Amino acid sequence: MVSTGTTTVAALTAALRDRILNGDLAPGTRLIEREIVESYDVARVTARSALARLAAEGLVVIESHRGARVASLTEPELHDLFALRTALEVEAARIALAERPLELDAALAEANEALARACRAKRVVWRRVVDAHEGVHRALVDAARSPRISDVHRSLAGELQLFVVALRPVWSPEEMVAHHETLRRDLQTEGPEAVRRHLSEGEHAVGAQLSSGA
Repeated sequence: MVSTGTTTVAALTAALRDRILNGDLAPGTRLIEREIVESYDVARVTARSALARLAAEGLVVIESHRGARVASLTEPELHDLFALRTALEVEAARIALAERPLELDAALAEANEALARACRAKRVVWRRVVDAHEGVHRALVDAARSPRISDVHRSLAGELQLFVVALRPVWSPEEMVAHHETLRRDLQTEGPEAVRRHLSEGEHAVGAQLSSGA
């Protein structure tokens, strides 16, 4: 049964979101309303509303006559996502480095510390790693102080979260930390191209996994 203290729909949405981002519900897994109703002791309308919210976030796909399933990234979708992500984050880095480099570095230092805490916890909860990873890249983008760039980047949140879920079997928590510490350091010496390389390495890691069918 979902917890009380918030609306039932919100609680169920949070419970399912956590299972998706922890990797407990693998990409492509069918989400059957009847099973959700029985497992969480909720009404069918509650299950339907929670799935609709997750679909709006990009974590679930709802298809007519086929029901709902956990969203997944295909290789073409991954490539398109990173083409847009690279354009946004490289430009945000260029602006921030030109106009407020110290602020950018401080924001990344704080966000990287949060990522390190999530990755070095006694029991690593991948959902927290997903959130902390998002915090690093949000800090980078928001340092440009461009509302349009930030808004478009936020619209990619669901797909970016799925990307980090796909990274789980590829990179260890320590590799996640090291990769983002390297990004912060290289930004100071190489400029925005450090972001381009950082994103390319992440795309390649997940792309190789998708192509292998793992």
